[in-house]
Amino acid sequence: MRHILGISAYYHDSAAALVTDGRIVAAAQEERFSRRKNDEGFPTNAITSCLRHAGLTVGELDAVVFYDKPITKFARLLEMYLAVAPAGFGTFLQVLTSWLGEKLNLRGTIRGELPGLRKDCPILFTEHHQAHAASAFFPSPFQKAAILTVDGVGEYATTTIGRGEGNEIELLKELRFPHSVGLLYSAFTAYCGFRVNSGEYKLMGLAPYGEPRYAAGIFENILDLKADGSFWLNMEFFSFMRGWSMTNDKFHTLFGGPPRKEDEPLTERHADVARSIQVVTEEVMLRLARHARELTGERFLTLAGGVALNCVANGRILREKIFDRIWIQPAAGDAGGALGAALAVWHGTPKQRSRDTDDRSDSMQGAQLGPAYSDEEIETVLRAHGANYLRLNDSEMIERTAALLASEQVVGWVQGRMEFGPRALGNRSILGDPRSPKMQSVMNLKVKFRESFRPFAPVVRRERVSDYFELEEDSPYMLLVAPVKDELRRVVTETSRGLERLKQIRSTLPAVTHVDYSARIQTVTQKENPVLYSLLEKFESITGCGVLVNTSFNVRGEPIVCAPDDAYRCFMNTAMDYLVIGHFLIERAVQPERHVKRRVQPTSD
Repeated sequence: MRHILGISAYYHDSAAALVTDGRIVAAAQEERFSRRKNDEGFPTNAITSCLRHAGLTVGELDAVVFYDKPITKFARLLEMYLAVAPAGFGTFLQVLTSWLGEKLNLRGTIRGELPGLRKDCPILFTEHHQAHAASAFFPSPFQKAAILTVDGVGEYATTTIGRGEGNEIELLKELRFPHSVGLLYSAFTAYCGFRVNSGEYKLMGLAPYGEPRYAAGIFENILDLKADGSFWLNMEFFSFMRGWSMTNDKFHTLFGGPPRKEDEPLTERHADVARSIQVVTEEVMLRLARHARELTGERFLTLAGGVALNCVANGRILREKIFDRIWIQPAAGDAGGALGAALAVWHGTPKQRSRDTDDRSDSMQGAQLGPAYSDEEIETVLRAHGANYLRLNDSEMIERTAALLASEQVVGWVQGRMEFGPRALGNRSILGDPRSPKMQSVMNLKVKFRESFRPFAPVVRRERVSDYFELEEDSPYMLLVAPVKDELRRVVTETSRGLERLKQIRSTLPAVTHVDYSARIQTVTQKENPVLYSLLEKFESITGCGVLVNTSFNVRGEPIVCAPDDAYRCFMNTAMDYLVIGHFLIERAVQPERHVKRRVQPTSD
């Protein structure tokens, strides 16, 4: 098999990935094309994009692989509803209706969606956590490693510990539904008024503003955690097996009130709840990591699954030195399952990985796996919008952008191939000056239209990271949190509580320093992203500061931008000052005075 297409769909964050001769060629999420956040439909647009990049047609595919086993998952759903019957009957009828269509006959669905597929092209299925494990191990820089996958639920498994070597993966232990740290964290996400499967980042960002005063209650009443990281959830506090809500009255009583509604203010209690479940989650992940080391005897750890996106927990695992090195799949959630499914099938054939030593690089290509657009394509879009713009050469683009950032301008930045996964890593980003005390509030409230407490990430050249942060490792995918260096911190007298602490300046890089003096760090090398690397160099030459603010180019409720049209529309509907897309510089103040409608209105997320 040469060309293998992996697909994830129908549950959360549909995606497609193309692997050719074991090399990752392209990968993208459907939401970036449909403009519907967390689009769970069949990833037609993402498939088209992957094939177009490779210059292939559907008829040239040698296999199509789906990232879990639908019949097994359906069996688990039936068992769940039968276990709680007659409760949940209304929910069961709604779920049954969706399953009796395209999900159970998935082979037929795939062939219907890909009409050019050859009749002899096999349609294969991996187990959900097998796909996660493959997405973690095979692209990693390690020839041998422990594998930890943690998410909500696949077919039955919610957590697995495995070991990878060469082209083989063995899953050694698993925890099963309903005992899931992913579902536990999502329950608290919903309780604090955020949307499940997209608001978990908000809960993590809220946590440092609170105190863990509910953590003991979680351990005493809800979570029976063992020394090896295995656990048992007390289902008396949850309702997700009976209906659409995650929690019940018993849960609400334990935490001092009903769930927060989306439009209600966040209180100190909500911050304390968030901090408590974050502390609990970190303890679970630490114990699982220690057990993975004991069970496998391996020096390196790879991680995937939605909980592996909890960068605070990842930072704890790193600082505890349980493993010599760790590597986290940047598309750790369900989207990455598409890539893992394709890699699992390719490595299941009699082939060997191209790498036989543990080097410092992975095969994810900086997660720059989506579509790119030429200057000619960009200019066509700008002209269609009647935009006023300047076309610059390479050096002019870097110099002008660095100067704008140094004067505290907010810049939309679109370069090269779109990133795969939930993070913008410098190709579909909004950039700012981290030295500015007002930058966090400006970017949150006027540009991103999101909650003021949410922190921004710093991006820094790899060789400079330890000058600003307590981190010696690579962090190319913004999946590790580490403290800001002591010498950059400012002493703060803590007189306020909760979200009032947001107003205090805590370091010489206030826009990227969270309330607990931490930062979610992205490191960049010249090899991975030469354009962003050059911009960081130029900014430092002007300001003496080697760090920039990097956040995703989108607004609340919308996916990260993909195409030039998405970028211009988003730019014109925010208070961004400038847009740099390809070699074109667009100043907001001189654009036509007319409203540019979004193709799809954002959801209220």
